[in-house]
Amino acid sequence: MSKQSQTEQVRSGDGFIAALDQSGGSTPKALGLYGVEETAYSNDDEMFGLIHDMRARIVKSPSFTGDRIVGAILFEMTMDREIDGIPSATYLWEKRNVVPFLKVDKGLEAEANGVRLMKPIDGLDALLSRANEAGVFGTKMRSVIDAANTDGIAAIVAQQFDVAKAILAHGLVPIIEPEVTISIADKAESEDILRDEIAKHLNDLPEGQQVMLKLTLPAQANQYKALVDHDRVMRVVALSGGYSRDEANGKLSQNSGIIASFSRALTEGLSAQQSDADFDSELAKTVDGIYAASVAG
Repeated sequence: MSKQSQTEQVRSGDGFIAALDQSGGSTPKALGLYGVEETAYSNDDEMFGLIHDMRARIVKSPSFTGDRIVGAILFEMTMDREIDGIPSATYLWEKRNVVPFLKVDKGLEAEANGVRLMKPIDGLDALLSRANEAGVFGTKMRSVIDAANTDGIAAIVAQQFDVAKAILAHGLVPIIEPEVTISIADKAESEDILRDEIAKHLNDLPEGQQVMLKLTLPAQANQYKALVDHDRVMRVVALSGGYSRDEANGKLSQNSGIIASFSRALTEGLSAQQSDADFDSELAKTVDGIYAASVAG
């Protein structure tokens, strides 16, 4: 595996990053949207087996290749499983030419100061070592902003960069994801505060180190252009955040230099009941649409 070729693909490849990292809390909803009811499984092991089957079906579909998809974010249990007898991260890179990332956060704390910080990530060093052994390129971690609270947003960004430094020390590239909830009244103001806080921490990174940013599609197009152009940023990607796929694609295409990293919007329209031909056709249309929006900027 060539780290250099993966870096080049992530930094400048045409396409988007697929988010296949639904956690335990969001898996039942993801399966439900896929047409798998909760009556189809009786415990967590069976549930995670079914979501892995869904992810494997997506990854093995003909349109899921490095021609359109730069990378894919995996849930820890996905990294630990196999696709066609091959470890998932290895399969992504060697069979699909898609760069593997790993979700490392353990969920969110209760809201305080208008934000939800990440819970402590117990065993992070051990997890990062396993990720390196599995051939993972980078990581992703999410926290949430629910109000334009300067102190809260400053705390979220500081926490993200603190953990990012530990990830960088393992030779992995962190994706920092401070999601802004799309329904809040002061979304635009929150995004102003967030942009400025991120810029402060980027300026403090040592020369030669780079992070990635995963940000909510902003209220104002090109809100994050200064971050896209920052020399400590490898790539900026956007989450769909609850927007429909068409709405997300439309907003994304207005933001120069930002590519998609969609989860629910990627799997929208896919069903366990579809034939392989129908499934592959639906996914191909989705991939083409997200790809077009990602390269439009």
